[in-house]
Amino acid sequence: MPKKKPFVLRLDPELLSAVEKWAADEFRSTNGQMEWLINKALKESGRLKKKKGESE
Repeated sequence: MPKKKPFVLRLDPELLSAVEKWAADEFRSTNGQMEWLINKALKESGRLKKKKGESE
């Protein structure tokens, strides 16, 4: 598993609450949900290189 770099993220409390609820609905941690959202946005915008063997 790749090493992960911790960092501080400041969010509006209402935004964080919405992400926490969404994460709970999908049985993910809040951190996991944020990582999933960022990863999805980067892929959709073409800013993240695809890994070998990964299809669209």
